[in-house]
Amino acid sequence: MPMRSLIFLAILSLLALSFPIAIASDPSPVQDFCVGVNTPADGVFVNGKFCKDPKLATVDDFFFTGLDRQRVATNAVGTNVTPVFADNLPGLNTLGIAFARVDYAPNGLIPPHTHPRASEFLIVQEGTLFAGFVSSDQDGNRLFSKILNKGDLIVFPVGLIHFHVNVGRGPAVAFTAFNSQNPGLITIAKTVFGSNPRINPNVLAKAFQLDPQIVISLQTKF
Repeated sequence: MPMRSLIFLAILSLLALSFPIAIASDPSPVQDFCVGVNTPADGVFVNGKFCKDPKLATVDDFFFTGLDRQRVATNAVGTNVTPVFADNLPGLNTLGIAFARVDYAPNGLIPPHTHPRASEFLIVQEGTLFAGFVSSDQDGNRLFSKILNKGDLIVFPVGLIHFHVNVGRGPAVAFTAFNSQNPGLITIAKTVFGSNPRINPNVLAKAFQLDPQIVISLQTKF
C-alpha cells in the first residue's frame, strides 16, 4: 500500500477515535452567552431554551443568591438539594456547567445514583461525609470510597454510580459542580423499583436473587 494511503488511514483512524471524545460534553457556545428564556419571542432555541436577545441581558441573569442559607433536610433520606441550573439561573444556558448545595441531617444520604451526562465535583463545606463511586462491570465493580471532612473534595466520573452520606454527629453541607448544564439524574433504587409501569417482580427477583414478595414490598415504597 502506498505511503500516502497509509498516512490517510492513520489520520482517519485518529479522527474516528477522537470523535466520541469531542461530543462527550456540552457543545461550546458560539457567542458570549445565551440567557435562557421560555418563550420564542426573544430568540432562537438552543440547548432546550430560547435565547434572550443578548442586548436585553442583565447581570441578574448571571446572579444567584442564598446558597449560604441552611436548608432543613426533611425528605425520606434526610437531605435537601438546592440546584443551580439553567432553569433558575438562566445565564448558565449553553455554558456547560451546573451547581447544587446539599444539606444533610445526621445520617442523611444521597442514595446511589448516576449522572449520564456529567462528571461531578463534591466539596464538603461543613461536617463529615462518607462518599464513593463504583466502577463499571468491565473494571470489576470496584468501590472507590473516602471519608471527607471540611474542605475535602472528591470527583465522581461521568456515568458511574456514586453516593454520599453524613457520618458526622451533626448536620453537614456540601457543594457540587457538574460539567453539563443538564447532567441528568438516575437514582438506582427509585428507577429499578419505582418505574412506571412497574418492572415485572419476577424479573427483579431473578436479577437481585430475592423472593418476588420482597420485590413487591420494595416496589410499594417508591
